[in-house]
Amino acid sequence: MSVDRTPLKMHLAAALALSLAAGILGIHAAPASPRPADTAAVFAADKGKLRITINGQTVGNEEFTISSSGKEWIARGSMSAHAPGGAEIKASGQLKLSADGAPIRYDWSAEAQKKGSGAVDFVNGTAKCSVDMGAASPFRRDFVFPSPRIAVLDNNLYYQFAVLVRIYDWKAGGKQTFPVVIPQDMVPGSISAESLGLRQAGNGKYEALRVSSTDLEIMIYVDASRRMMRLEVPSSNAVIERE
Repeated sequence: MSVDRTPLKMHLAAALALSLAAGILGIHAAPASPRPADTAAVFAADKGKLRITINGQTVGNEEFTISSSGKEWIARGSMSAHAPGGAEIKASGQLKLSADGAPIRYDWSAEAQKKGSGAVDFVNGTAKCSVDMGAASPFRRDFVFPSPRIAVLDNNLYYQFAVLVRIYDWKAGGKQTFPVVIPQDMVPGSISAESLGLRQAGNGKYEALRVSSTDLEIMIYVDASRRMMRLEVPSSNAVIERE
């Protein structure tokens, strides 16, 4: 079924220049499984506020938390932005994960020119996606991956890169490939992540993680506790930085 979500998707992408769309992630490439991580130390509680800038101008912010809930972990984020000449953008998401980093369920909502919401249930490597754009019934689509440890990287919600930082195997290092799902666009894909060692970024020196697809490169900088401190998208002069 062909689903027309162009108005919302285009507005979000144009305003922040960081919509991870199907073509960017190269959805036709077969996703590979990430290397197993040290499951005893995958997640740690975190809470913060991110400032979103484009070309040095602040356009919005995002607040997020990562916390334990019994044997599971909950990562939540809520962002708002207002690019010059554009409407206000709001998005929120909640991601429930198992202790080893495998997603269990993701719920999201977004508002720009249109409102939308959706959910993804993850069952044995299958992402069962649904999107509600106000139609009579939600749009549904399933994607099957070779690994249950799937990265959720939704449009304009940057705390999810803080989750990706945690599931990367820092002890093994090197380039690691992760299957990806973008719930708002209902598309799958894959990315690679590679540790580059200590790098200067902003006013500090941090461990750098380069996240790449066929058409996009993102630099993530983390402190000694593996907290995401800064995210850069060189191609669009976008910087997301912890306040």
